[in-house]
Amino acid sequence: MNFLDKQFGLTEHKTSVKTEVIAGITTFLTMAYIIFVNPSILSEAGMDYGAVFVATCVAAAIGCLIMGLWANYPIAQAPGMGLNAFFTYGVVLGMGYSWEAALGAVFFSGLCFFLLSIFKIREWIINSIPLSLRLGIAAGIGLFLAMIALKNAGIVVADDATYVALGDLSEPAALYALLGFFVITALSYLKVTGAVMIGILGITIASMVLGHNEYGGLMSMPPSIAPTFMAMDLMGALDVAMLSVIFAFLFVDLFDTSGTLVGVAHRGKLLDENGKLPRLGRAMMADSTASMAGAALGTSTTTSYIESTAGIASGGRTGLTAVVVAVLFLVF
Repeated sequence: MNFLDKQFGLTEHKTSVKTEVIAGITTFLTMAYIIFVNPSILSEAGMDYGAVFVATCVAAAIGCLIMGLWANYPIAQAPGMGLNAFFTYGVVLGMGYSWEAALGAVFFSGLCFFLLSIFKIREWIINSIPLSLRLGIAAGIGLFLAMIALKNAGIVVADDATYVALGDLSEPAALYALLGFFVITALSYLKVTGAVMIGILGITIASMVLGHNEYGGLMSMPPSIAPTFMAMDLMGALDVAMLSVIFAFLFVDLFDTSGTLVGVAHRGKLLDENGKLPRLGRAMMADSTASMAGAALGTSTTTSYIESTAGIASGGRTGLTAVVVAVLFLVF
């Protein structure tokens, strides 16, 4: 306990190991969808589903460990939604590049990100953006994820006339989603520790008991990562036409991470009196290092997750929360 207190400053941040573990589990549960969604999207680009599954978990674990142990922030990382869609539908299927060259572009964008972080250019850019706009970026990301959740739950559907219409709320998926939302809201209002975690686990168990969710066991051997490991085409990514792709990955990740870091830190009262994030350079280097590692493993750009606010709402205030998330990604 003394080692953990010294490493993460638990006493200083008025938290405990129990609280941080609950926060880590909560954050993991809210972002675990990426373990299945990311390989599903990238497999459409011709990548092996199982290999991307493993690469997603390992890349997320690397990012979370660096963020937790070095930057000491309760902010989790994983391959980003939106960036994986651009990888598949924009770069590979849209522009006609191979997924190996696209991975090379992800690697070089991560390398550029890393260099910008070392020379504090990234930090200067972020601190130059007004706080209100930085918080607005985080809110926009949250709305984007909310729309994905509503669509996957069947609460909203596509419509030719209005683009978005109300789905069939009598379907089990929609009912479970709505029930889970109200349970989490009620528990949060009552200030119950781990409200999000309790809501997610409760709805999952209920769906299994009622036969709407199939139980597949607790353990299985992981798929082989060989089909994507070190498969990136660095020379193909150096093609002049690929420069726009590299910069697209770079700038999307830049503002995505910037808004997420500031938004999550603001929610956890981790900003200083000037509205700036201490150790910002370390947090951004965790992001860029994980992106390069993810490209080598075989997945799209790794970024900070706005879902970390769920863990912060459960009391997470230090890097121990991110370390717990990393362990869960590896165990998964």
